[in-house]
Amino acid sequence: MKITQTPLVILNFKTYLESTGEKALQLARALEQVAEETGVNMVAAPQGADLWRLSQEVKIPVLAQHIDPVDAGGHTGSMLIECAKEAGASGTLINHSEQRMQLADIDTVISKVTAAEMISVVCTNNVETSAASASLKPDFVAIEPPELIGSGIPVSQAEPEIVEGSVAAIKDINPNVRVLCGAGISTGDDMKAALELGSEGVLLASGIILASDPKQALLDLVSKI
Repeated sequence: MKITQTPLVILNFKTYLESTGEKALQLARALEQVAEETGVNMVAAPQGADLWRLSQEVKIPVLAQHIDPVDAGGHTGSMLIECAKEAGASGTLINHSEQRMQLADIDTVISKVTAAEMISVVCTNNVETSAASASLKPDFVAIEPPELIGSGIPVSQAEPEIVEGSVAAIKDINPNVRVLCGAGISTGDDMKAALELGSEGVLLASGIILASDPKQALLDLVSKI
């Protein structure tokens, strides 16, 4: 399932108990309901063990959280692109701050994702890394300064120059790469600011997952666009 329209909200489920197993399905259904009610595109990125179930139960795109730069064979504990695709994933996050990769490995995974006709979302932490990643032709680059992840301080307010500079650098190298904003995003004001800085959506996690009412938090997130 290709992602063709923006603005876009990608929710990274990480490994919170609030987004594991049955609760992962409930969260995915909340994303689906908000997408239907608002017309804003929603994407779930659950743990690997939940990929198959969610891909069968909801109609929104589902992404893997990580793919390893390995071929089929003796790589115990790794995630193959072939396995993720068979489980129903539409694509994957790459180089998240909690799963950092070397540039050559990022290149390998993007190539595997592209060959599989899936979606690649490369996470970056500064303008230079964003520009380097754009040259590898992913579908999306998501800008996430690691010191702001989970802090509650949105990058769109704390370090807006990273977003603006990254958008400019990415578009200069490859205008087809779309830019997302991450780290600390949780409110309607955050998302509005991120879009005004030139991004086409957001990548977020704890601000929604740990909310007392995740669906309402999602509705609030998109209320000002």
